[in-house]
Amino acid sequence: MNKLAEFDFKYESPIVCTAIHNGHDVSKKVLKNLAVSENIRLMEEDPYTEKFTHFSSNTIIGRTSRFEVDLNRSVEKCIYMKPEDSWGIQTRKETPSDLVISQSLEKYHEFYTLAKRHFTQLEKKFGKFFVYDIHSYNHHRKGQEANFDDPKLNPEIIIGTNNMPEKWFPLVDTIQNKLISFDYFGRSLDARINVKFIGGHFSRWIHNNFPGSACCIAIEFKKIWMDEWTGEIYEDKLNKLIEALNSTHDLIESELKKY
Repeated sequence: MNKLAEFDFKYESPIVCTAIHNGHDVSKKVLKNLAVSENIRLMEEDPYTEKFTHFSSNTIIGRTSRFEVDLNRSVEKCIYMKPEDSWGIQTRKETPSDLVISQSLEKYHEFYTLAKRHFTQLEKKFGKFFVYDIHSYNHHRKGQEANFDDPKLNPEIIIGTNNMPEKWFPLVDTIQNKLISFDYFGRSLDARINVKFIGGHFSRWIHNNFPGSACCIAIEFKKIWMDEWTGEIYEDKLNKLIEALNSTHDLIESELKKY
C-alpha cells in the first residue's frame, strides 16, 4: 500500500507542523475507479503545503491524496462516496468495493494511532505542545480568466480554532498579531480568525484527546502564492509566507512556558 503520511519527530521542540492534505498519491485500485481528473485533484488538494513545515523539527506530511482517504474528516466521512461529500464533484465511477474501503480505513486508523503516540510523547516531555495544522484554499474557482473571489471575505491567512479550550485564546491572539505585523513586501498580511474555515476533524481530534495540553491551530493560506489553474508557484510570495509563519516559532515556544 502507498504511504499515507510521513511522521518525523525529533522531540527537540513542543511545536509540530502538519500538512495532512499535501498528498497526491493514489493507490492503483482507487485510481482505476476515480472519476475526477488529476488537474481537479490538484486544485482541491493542498499541494506544496509541506514547504510550510520545514522550520519545525516535528512534522507530519500527507502523501496520499484526500481523494483516497481524507485525514481531516471523521472516520464515517473520510472516503468520498457521493458528490455531496466533495464539493459537488463526482469522485468515483462506481461504489468502491468493501476491500478497497477497508484498506483505506486501515490507513486512516494507522495514521491516528501514530499521531496519538507521537503527541503523547510530546506531552510527556514538554507538558504542553502546539500543532500547526497547515492547509491552503482556493480563491479563483470561477475560471482562469475570471475575477478572484472578494478579498473582504477571503483573508490571506485564516486561523481556525476548532474546539479549542478558551485558555489558548490569548496565544491565538498573539500569533495573529505577529502575522499581521510581519512585513510582507512592504505591507501587512490579512490574518483573521475563524473566517470561512474554523478547522476540521484533525484539530478537533487533537483538542478532544489532549484537552489540557494541546493547542492546535488550523491555519489556511490563501493561494496567493500559486496559480490554482496551472500549478505554477510564485516562489517569492511562497517564501515570504513561510518566513511569516516561521516568525511565530520563538513566540509560541516562549508563550507555552507560561501555561
